[in-house]
Amino acid sequence: MGRGQITRPAVGRPSADRVFDANCTACPRLAAFLADVRTEHPDYYARPVPPFGVAAPELLIVGLAPGMHGANRSGRPFTGDFAGILLYETLHAQGLATAPVSISADDALRLRHARITNAVKCLPPANKPLPEEIRRCNGYLRAEIEALPGIRVILALGRVAHEAVLRAVDAPRPLPAFGHGLEHALSGERVLIDSYHCSRYNTQTRRLTPAMFEAVVSRAARLAGVAEPARR
Repeated sequence: MGRGQITRPAVGRPSADRVFDANCTACPRLAAFLADVRTEHPDYYARPVPPFGVAAPELLIVGLAPGMHGANRSGRPFTGDFAGILLYETLHAQGLATAPVSISADDALRLRHARITNAVKCLPPANKPLPEEIRRCNGYLRAEIEALPGIRVILALGRVAHEAVLRAVDAPRPLPAFGHGLEHALSGERVLIDSYHCSRYNTQTRRLTPAMFEAVVSRAARLAGVAEPARR
């Protein structure tokens, strides 16, 4: 799926029974910000970014939100920014992507057994969505997970994604805490695995090393039953 599954509920309101809406303007602050970005960067995608990957994945990867000059520019999650470098290199090494570099939404790269989505589909100012924006967008993540019964493992990149997944699946309280490499049982024999986000800050400060990230992605692939020989 190049730009993901797109359905269109009423403009301005997120619908919990829809996986994605390219025209959603339910969060006024985000909608206004994207309108300004489109004016400043008319060649940018600059609207809600769709999921990317196979239609029936065993592994779902959940990030935070599009980056200004990455997914917000290209229209594909983790494409065009620093965070995507480590992500796609690692997916390719694990046999989950057909290429190690994601250049644009129209390139030949395809995922295998996996799908990438975000907890918040729109670019937030300063890369920081407000709590109410995360909650409002959660209906799309909930609908996406419910529409993908073959998911065995969900890999959350960062605390916000971890909490968004737990909200989307109605996890019982007390909610498990986020921690890199931690695994949490979900209903339906699914497993949530946490990882530090593959952001520039985390990798440059060595909070997350390539070896750490490769280990957690490899573990997710094995649990999902889609592990393949590493590709170098």
